[in-house]
Amino acid sequence: MSAPTAAVAPRVAFGDLAEDYRVRRAEIDAAIRRVLARGRFILGDEVRRFEEEFAEAVGAAYAVACGSGTDAVAIALAASGLKPGGEVVLPANTCSPTLAGARMAGARPRLADAEADTLTLDPVAAERAATAETRFFLPVHLYGGVADLDALALAAARKGALLVEDCAQSHGASWKSRPTGTFGRAAAYSFYPSKNLGAYGDGGAVATNDPEVAARARALRQYGWTRRDFCESEGWNSRLDEIQAAILRAKLPFLARENARRREIAERYDAALAALPLRLLTARPGSIPARHLYPVRLAARDAFRGHLAARGVETGIHYPVPLHLHPAYAFLGYRRGDFPVAEGACDSVVSLPLYGGLSDAQVDTVIAAVRSFFETKG
Repeated sequence: MSAPTAAVAPRVAFGDLAEDYRVRRAEIDAAIRRVLARGRFILGDEVRRFEEEFAEAVGAAYAVACGSGTDAVAIALAASGLKPGGEVVLPANTCSPTLAGARMAGARPRLADAEADTLTLDPVAAERAATAETRFFLPVHLYGGVADLDALALAAARKGALLVEDCAQSHGASWKSRPTGTFGRAAAYSFYPSKNLGAYGDGGAVATNDPEVAARARALRQYGWTRRDFCESEGWNSRLDEIQAAILRAKLPFLARENARRREIAERYDAALAALPLRLLTARPGSIPARHLYPVRLAARDAFRGHLAARGVETGIHYPVPLHLHPAYAFLGYRRGDFPVAEGACDSVVSLPLYGGLSDAQVDTVIAAVRSFFETKG
């Protein structure tokens, strides 16, 4: 009689977009066929209906779909009244598309440091960074956590500035029972494939409660047209195509379930890893985060990642270089040491796998691999 085969721990990929398609294949295939049969591929019924459905889902009066999350940042700022050369305050530790979008809108960026516990924009640092030329504060709900919107709104108001939110990672998050993206003049969303609500290509949207901002955003995404072939102002070519809109419509009903599963996994990580010598993010009291990513911080990042990889657990780094240390943005005049919290986070952060398709067994594998790293150090 042969000995029983030992159980093999499942491999844990950092993300699995193919699985995302497999579990929703019927809905997505039907959505794509619907577009192909109709034969209209740009700014048709799918985009219009997605805009209506997404606006309702995120608590906004209007949503204007566009080509990417980066474009959404640019359009949100420009539609909200940013003029070329106007200053925008944003965090130093966000992903570069936030800054790229601000620059596309003609902004002069002013960087500020992050809060140590949440890694979102520090309101005190943001107000200190603002000048008489500052027109907008652009907080990022990084990793799906929620920035201190009350304090940031007050700080912006004291400087005569407005708030535009970068919600690329916070689909479905809320602050004091109110959805993120509804606290400022407008909000920018990304539908990059790995987002909580992801397309199968690029896509984005501007959400707002202001009908004038929505109207300007619609014009800006299509050359500045206010009617066909008539440019009221300069604009972009940034249109969400019908196939991506149909895919997003098919996936939108699953967003609440996806977010709930992400929160469940993150809570398991929180409980299992709390006593270990690594730093976890703190969810802001009164918030319900979207849990887009699950970052931890520790000095021995490379060794930690290697240890987990050897045990079949993939990890990521979000983000390895703060904005002011990218060569492209040297013209801003900042130096290493200007934003110590952001720099420390970028030097130490590691993201663990976190997505709705993770099984309980895979979550157990991640936890065991993290724990074993510190056991070997003991």
